[in-house]
Amino acid sequence: MFLLVSSFALAASLFFSTTSAAINPYSAGYPSPWASGGLGWDEAFIKAKEFVAGLTLVEKVNLTTGTGWEADRCVGVTGSVPRLEFRGLCLQDGPLGIRYTTFSRRLMRLRGEAMGSEFRDKGIDVQLGPAAGPLGRVPQGGRNWEGFSPDPYLTGVAMVETIQGIQSRGVIACAKHYILNEQEHFRNSISVKIDDRTLHELYLWPFADSVRAGVGSIMCSYNKVEAIYSCENNWTTNYILKNELSFQGFVVSDWGAQKTTLGSALNGLDMAMPGGPFSPTPGPYSGAIWGGLLTEAVLRGDVPQWRLDDMVVRIMAAYFKVHTGNYTTRPDINFSSWEKKAEGYLHPSSKSSWGVVNDFVNVQRDHAKLIREIGAKSVVLLKNSNSALPLKKPASIAVVGRDAQDDPLGPNACVERACINATVAMGWGSGTAEFPYLISPSTALKARAAADGTAFISTVGNWNLDEAQAVAQNASVAIVFATAHAGEDFVAVDGNKGDRNNLTLWDNGDALIRAVAAVNNNTMVVLHTAGPVVLDYAKAHPNVTAILWAGYPGQESGNGLADVLYGNVNPQGRSPFTWGKSVEEYGAQLLFTAPDPRNPTQSFDEGVFIDYRHFQKAGISPVWEFGFGLSYTTFEYSSLKIVGHTADDTFTPAQVVNEGLTDPAPTFGTLDRSISANIPPVGFKKIWPYVYSWLSGPNVTIAQNTAAVTPATNGSEQRVLPASGAPGGNPRLYDTMYTVTVDIKNTGPAQGTEIPQLYVQLGGEENPWGVLRGFDDVTLAPGETKPVKFELTRRDISNWNSTSQNWEIWSKQKFVFVGSSSSRIRLNATLPTPPGMVWS
Repeated sequence: MFLLVSSFALAASLFFSTTSAAINPYSAGYPSPWASGGLGWDEAFIKAKEFVAGLTLVEKVNLTTGTGWEADRCVGVTGSVPRLEFRGLCLQDGPLGIRYTTFSRRLMRLRGEAMGSEFRDKGIDVQLGPAAGPLGRVPQGGRNWEGFSPDPYLTGVAMVETIQGIQSRGVIACAKHYILNEQEHFRNSISVKIDDRTLHELYLWPFADSVRAGVGSIMCSYNKVEAIYSCENNWTTNYILKNELSFQGFVVSDWGAQKTTLGSALNGLDMAMPGGPFSPTPGPYSGAIWGGLLTEAVLRGDVPQWRLDDMVVRIMAAYFKVHTGNYTTRPDINFSSWEKKAEGYLHPSSKSSWGVVNDFVNVQRDHAKLIREIGAKSVVLLKNSNSALPLKKPASIAVVGRDAQDDPLGPNACVERACINATVAMGWGSGTAEFPYLISPSTALKARAAADGTAFISTVGNWNLDEAQAVAQNASVAIVFATAHAGEDFVAVDGNKGDRNNLTLWDNGDALIRAVAAVNNNTMVVLHTAGPVVLDYAKAHPNVTAILWAGYPGQESGNGLADVLYGNVNPQGRSPFTWGKSVEEYGAQLLFTAPDPRNPTQSFDEGVFIDYRHFQKAGISPVWEFGFGLSYTTFEYSSLKIVGHTADDTFTPAQVVNEGLTDPAPTFGTLDRSISANIPPVGFKKIWPYVYSWLSGPNVTIAQNTAAVTPATNGSEQRVLPASGAPGGNPRLYDTMYTVTVDIKNTGPAQGTEIPQLYVQLGGEENPWGVLRGFDDVTLAPGETKPVKFELTRRDISNWNSTSQNWEIWSKQKFVFVGSSSSRIRLNATLPTPPGMVWS
């Protein structure tokens, strides 16, 4: 049924190609767009502009530049404004908390809130997360686990809920790594080639969601895009992020990703981290790229005042945006990133100012309950032959494998969690966290066995297969634990430099599973992996009765798993990626070697066809498809209905004035450009290699730039892109075009949660068979039926037109599919055409 409410009227460019000349996004020549507020930013901008107008040149530069690597207690700290008693902003990793596979918006939001409250209580201003890059182009990607899924819609939803959760607790979220940072090999030099449509429909999608959600900060990545480093890339930062998406917050560099003073300043970077190099160099500015050098650039006229003011306004607007309500104040920084003892250097890089650096403030509250709930509800049940699960007080249990065990030296024994000495519950690298404790599977299952009167036996090693078989062969159930780890490139584990070398299990895990299954006909497999592994042999093995993927479950790992194994929690996790039979089946491949390792190039020629999109296009049957997950009950789908809507067309974006032009770039306050006003006060003693924003001294020479205004320094009114208009893009993109409803009934014996998923076929060979455009979690008692509603926006049914630089609803016939995974479709229907269109 199609219900016509009023008119589908919208600028034609959102539906069809216009006749205007094509825009070349690679050479747009835009200046860095100045922030203008809107969509939740207006009050913060009023405060920010007033604050910035009262700052001196050095104070403004201070807020844009980190004080240096290990210069202060946080992993990154900006300069301060002592005159106004405003301490520098504290930036801290990371995105972790726990790696989860829940499709529950509620749990996503609660996780964000919990992380935000913990960061705030530590005195942190900016949480360096969540991550939408890497998206997950290749399954071996070392940092995929820091994000959510190779599906942009799922990742976008998770980003929104996480960001809004974090920022609701007075902490700025930082969406990262922008953009196309899809592997660890060559990450500091690789140049990615990509077409404009693929960028928009796949990798940019979750960042657009983040901007619309009001994220305060976005981190630019290490890699190059079309041969230009991300942190000084005019196309990706100025043209797309700040103009097209109308991002109002600040862009911060990944640590060490800034390359040049002017290139970064004029092409959209707003904050440089850590401020100085990892290995400081002698000289007046300790090797810093900004700091005093940015002050010089402003005084010369190389960087116009409006660009500096815009940097600081964006930073302070993000600060004021989250510091509202109960969160107007800031707790003191009460920890050190560099010292675990109570006392140490406040400025470790200079070995100065000894004192208390760790107050050991416990910020955990009751978050263990939430972590356990998310861990349990993220477990994906991949196989359950003959209802082997849930367990019902078996006579005996054998737990096999190192991945089930406690590390005798403690959960944080391995630096950056870069080892496989015991159970694995998080990846390695800067995205990790310190475990306050870690409940291993062996510990939790042993406790449950004791309570049930079940005999319990366990073996630690993975390589003595005879011992593993001896332990397992007479047990009522044998549970084999295995892992495949991943992380950041600065640490290699078992020969894997961040990215995984292949998709096999580590530490002899595959052989261990086969050995145990050969002697026990009730063998269960539990996986703690960074992503998919090749496991078709286990799926087909008649003695492997159950397979569970637990991902990286965090500190309550064992307890959450036991809740699922024993049926206290009915599994509701769904696989956020596809499980193939080989790495080659995924199409897109990781670049391990390059003819010129100093200048590697990678082309994303697969376009939008990654993960399940590629499998469907290539006709490859996966081991388990995207969105798959079993339950201890069964569900029935019925009554698919589609209702078309029209949108209120009266909205005019506040940013669009003067027939699609911005106001000229504003400046705030008057700068004292004298040398004497921008050097250290008499008697001030610097500490090396701390980064300062003063000029190097009274004898510095500042030659004025008398060249004509360039496109990069042009502060006159600028054209607003047709796909722009408000944070996240043209607001009309988010109008609801259709409401899709379906009834879900629990037809099984137990209460359970189903995850209905909606896929849209956009039509044409250039589009995937279907793309995820909705999901929900619905909990049902046996025999209960509930309706589920999905809303499809104009963006959900549109494609990007690189010629018109806009989103368009193509005239290809479109279909809606609803099911329990990307392959298990229960209901489908043709999407009704909008008025004035005919499907071809």
